[in-house]
Amino acid sequence: MLVLTRKAGESIVIGGDVELTVLEIDGDHIRLGIQAPRSVPVYRAELWAEIQRGERACR
Repeated sequence: MLVLTRKAGESIVIGGDVELTVLEIDGDHIRLGIQAPRSVPVYRAELWAEIQRGERACR
């Protein structure tokens, strides 16, 4: 796992076409903005795990 430190307004780029921007930091809450091509699905980790469980159940 790569660990980076960013301040509000700063970004990182993944794979040249996905950009994560720290929008706001409020205590232990961080708001992220994600800019990605429409062909790249973006999910919260807990939702992705639920989707994966559902796909396994269908097999």
